[in-house]
Amino acid sequence: MINKELRKDILKLITFAICLIFAFIYIKPIWLFFSKIFELFMPFILGIVIAFVLNIFVIKLEKGLFSKVKIKERVKHNLSIVLALALVLSFLTFLGVLIVPQVRNTTNIFIDNINEYEENVDELLKKIGINENIKNNIIEKTKEFSDKAVLYLKENSGTVIENVVGIATNVVTRIVNSTIAIIFAIYLLVDKESLLKQFNKILIAYLPEKRVNKIKKIAVLSNKTFANFVSGQLLEAFIIGVLCLIGMLILRIPYVATISVLVGFTALIPVFGAFIGTILGAFLIFMVSPLKALIFIIFILILQQFEGNLIYPKVVGKSVNLPGIWVLVAVTIGASVSGIVGMLISVPIVSVCYSILATNVNDRLENKGKIRPKKLDKTKLIS
Repeated sequence: MINKELRKDILKLITFAICLIFAFIYIKPIWLFFSKIFELFMPFILGIVIAFVLNIFVIKLEKGLFSKVKIKERVKHNLSIVLALALVLSFLTFLGVLIVPQVRNTTNIFIDNINEYEENVDELLKKIGINENIKNNIIEKTKEFSDKAVLYLKENSGTVIENVVGIATNVVTRIVNSTIAIIFAIYLLVDKESLLKQFNKILIAYLPEKRVNKIKKIAVLSNKTFANFVSGQLLEAFIIGVLCLIGMLILRIPYVATISVLVGFTALIPVFGAFIGTILGAFLIFMVSPLKALIFIIFILILQQFEGNLIYPKVVGKSVNLPGIWVLVAVTIGASVSGIVGMLISVPIVSVCYSILATNVNDRLENKGKIRPKKLDKTKLIS
């Protein structure tokens, strides 16, 4: 006769199998549904992320700058929030002021020297053996493509206008969502203690104590992983920016300050940030000196090898306990779901899931006597 526990396990397995089959059959509508839900709550998710990042600075300010100031804790907390927000906004403004004028200057240089570039291209084509007929054929094909593009625009002006309106609407929506996210983040930071108490009350009221303790454990793990990742990533970005600055000064590469800040800022994006910073930096330098641009690319490739093998494992790698393969998977999926924001938050999210799974697996193995207690880090599947 089947005992109660076995019957419960069989029922769980059947339910899981039915849900899995249902998910495979209706995968497209399910994906669309969750995409819409995610899009709907995106401003608030972004707000939580902003609040979390700002909270790291707020805690540092409270325990550092305002630790010896004799004022009420509430006032100290609010002052820390204002200062943290001011620091982040000042940095973003500084970044814009530093980069935008250089991009504009580079564009002007390109326009002013376009005839010289054409002559250099002609010389290059002659050197590699492309004769005048081939060159004229390329120009003719380019002109033909251009004429077709103009004709398409004339015949489909309504569609083009709709697309332009759609892009403009998307931009406005993003601005509105970003504003809501910042306001929501400030609200979360101001009422952090009160919200945590309310959430704790709800958990205790509706869930068994064992489940509440498990949720709290996951929350503590998530908080620790996110905080370590953000702190580590910021430190790594600063180190990369400084090393880039020193290297460019030694190699006498132009736009030292602008490109160093740009490379450091894009280093906040795991895996792909290095490529983004290198491409943008090389483009700016290329307009002044193609040779210097090539030297810059080689220098960054060497720097990235140094960063990937020494800095990242020491500064960020240990804080997230996530193998490299899963970092790549997390960043790729994050980028497809929510662009740069998705790339930034995907690694700590996957790291939390990985740590929870590893802890659960190791606890089960320990209970079955397959591993010895306290012989390994339970947040890792491989120790």
